Amino acid sequence: MNQGSTAWNFSENNNHISSFQRTGGDPAKEGPVSLEYFAHSSFRITSPQGLTVVIDPWRNDPSGAWGLWFPEEYPEIYADIVLSTHAHFDHDAVHRVHAAVTLERPVGVFSIGDVRIEGFGDKHMFRAKGSYRWTDVFAESGISVPPDNPMHLDNSIIVTETGGMRIAHWGDNRPDPGAYIMDRLRGVDVLILPIDGSEHILTAEDVTGLMEELEPKVVIPMHYRTRGAVTVLSTLQAPDYWLEMMPDAILHTESKWTFSKPDLARYRGRAFSFGHHYTKG
Repeated sequence: MNQGSTAWNFSENNNHISSFQRTGGDPAKEGPVSLEYFAHSSFRITSPQGLTVVIDPWRNDPSGAWGLWFPEEYPEIYADIVLSTHAHFDHDAVHRVHAAVTLERPVGVFSIGDVRIEGFGDKHMFRAKGSYRWTDVFAESGISVPPDNPMHLDNSIIVTETGGMRIAHWGDNRPDPGAYIMDRLRGVDVLILPIDGSEHILTAEDVTGLMEELEPKVVIPMHYRTRGAVTVLSTLQAPDYWLEMMPDAILHTESKWTFSKPDLARYRGRAFSFGHHYTKG
């Protein structure tokens, strides 16, 4: 836990991402973008120019307090950029990704080539309303909740702009980040939200409220019990209950989806799910 960065041991280097300092790029220029699911809350975004961004790689709790959530380790993969929305074990295994750039809980803007990343600093959900009130542990352990919280209850909502589209990853944020953030998220093309049957982070009502206010074209569930990747000890459930409520939900049959802005033009709040399809390495 105290080993520091492991990048010194990576065989890869920053040649790929560094080349975009010279050639540049435009995140607003339309082009094909791929979104690849790595189970739980982790995704890899690949820009039209080939820049790769990995968000929220996972691991088991190193303290052992939360039990075995993941039967396998997160795959060791390369990415130009790795991001972590918050400092919880199931979102912060940045050491598993051999990345040229690492951004944890980013606040502000990072831009390179045809990728623009903006992090909006807010707070983790701290009053669970679902079937398992796991947030009661804060009071039991004497942990202060926002606004005077320790850093592990900070959360950054991350918006990646590329291919002329904006993809928002909610992390485990509370449903009400305030007017400033909501105004800047309004009209995102793809909104990735923590949705599962136990309502571990967001309730169905929370999700509906966010969809009505932000008006995304597509909504993708994450942070659920992905079969084969996430165990029952997580207390998470599948997002099926929500998908069944959504008209014409798209149930993708692969772990990767490639799309462009015209592909999304006909959608208004369309549910899209990777289900139990995820990339293993």
